[in-house]
Amino acid sequence: MEKTLYVTDLDGTLINSTLKAVSMNTVTMLNRAIAAGALFTVATARTPATAVSIMSEVKMNLPMIVLSGAAMWDNARRCYEHVQVIDEALVEQLCVLFARHGLNPFIYRLRGGIIHVSHRGAMHEAERSFVSQRRFTPYKVFHLDDPHYATAPGRAMLVFAMNDYARLEPLFTSVKTHTPCHVSLYHDNLDPAMGLLEIYAPLTTKAAAIARLAGALGVSRTVVFGDNLNDISMLQAATVGVAVANAFEPVKAAATRVIGECNDDAVARFILHDFNG
Repeated sequence: MEKTLYVTDLDGTLINSTLKAVSMNTVTMLNRAIAAGALFTVATARTPATAVSIMSEVKMNLPMIVLSGAAMWDNARRCYEHVQVIDEALVEQLCVLFARHGLNPFIYRLRGGIIHVSHRGAMHEAERSFVSQRRFTPYKVFHLDDPHYATAPGRAMLVFAMNDYARLEPLFTSVKTHTPCHVSLYHDNLDPAMGLLEIYAPLTTKAAAIARLAGALGVSRTVVFGDNLNDISMLQAATVGVAVANAFEPVKAAATRVIGECNDDAVARFILHDFNG
């Protein structure tokens, strides 16, 4: 069998949506495959603030692709690698675009090995919930009502917002039209009416990060799993692009194969079977 790299998205793909965690069946199957030599990692929009705890029971043997490809996280060394930085002039331009649409972004900057998240102004209810779930972690520090949020120190990695999908669409179009940034807008897994807008440095994608990792490992085959619109590019770039049954229809259309649902341990089951040939 060709040397293969297995990469999966987390939310809606590997994570059981009922448990809001990786099931023990999935953990057991992944650890069995890894122990036998499988090359496995995740590619997620999450940061280590939540991704590390979610994957804590899986004996990961590779760095995680985090922030949708804006960085890799080496959990053994507790550090970021291959950080993709948004130019500060672009950050200021993005803040102007947000203001024109009456919205306020979260700006993620890497400083001292920790992500510092700056925000100013009102937050959507979903954003307040997002912050409350992530405030007490060693991997991320929030600076709310920060008057200097647009020019805070550190390397900018992400400009982010959560709001009604329909309200974010005009801003999404504006960012695509007026900046070279890589921008994605996709539906929240648990509430499709809610949108998540992510803006990264130009050419920053999960697909590019997977290609970088695959090259470093010398693999000739990549098997990639996803469910949401921001997973399409990495599924299309993979040797085998796999969508879970609960994926959005455009994701299924872009995939090579469609398997079972995230709540049925479908990803781990596929990896174990595929690796064992």
